[in-house]
Amino acid sequence: MNCRMKRCSGNDSDFIENCYLLDLDLDRRLGRVVERKQYHQYNLLDDIKEAVVVYSGDEVVGAGALREYTYDDIENAVELKRIFVREKFQGHGIGTRLVQELINWAKELGFKNIILETGELLQESCHVYKKLGFEIIKNYGPYVSMADSLCMKKILIAQRSGFPPQRNFEGKPQHPGSPSGF
Repeated sequence: MNCRMKRCSGNDSDFIENCYLLDLDLDRRLGRVVERKQYHQYNLLDDIKEAVVVYSGDEVVGAGALREYTYDDIENAVELKRIFVREKFQGHGIGTRLVQELINWAKELGFKNIILETGELLQESCHVYKKLGFEIIKNYGPYVSMADSLCMKKILIAQRSGFPPQRNFEGKPQHPGSPSGF
């Protein structure tokens, strides 16, 4: 499938719409099994500075984001957030390529670790993360007491120095890159 990726911020309208569809999908798939309201406060878009939207032509295929992790238990980390590929596009490797793009961006920003929270019931997501080198860790930060959470981590080898991660005065990455295609 011929797709392209656009790097943007968390206030991009296509990214926001994809997050809304993600929430609907999670409610449909997990709503009866998991009390999803407890997660809402950790999925706000206000502090997301780096997001990626995937397109096929002009149609949004999926999206995901990075959010700087600010708790003390994991050093120099960014959190993978709001990863979702729309159902009709699933099964084509798009999720893997999306997560890889976000990993690359985290490296460019100089982060040492990338972490995420998912759930054991989301087997397709767990498969993608494990395939890309994420390992299960004890639940971190806000997810410590959430039994339905499954947390993972990947240690990054930074492509450039940047401790702490470097952003310009507007909070945007120094090297946001250009849209990439695949």
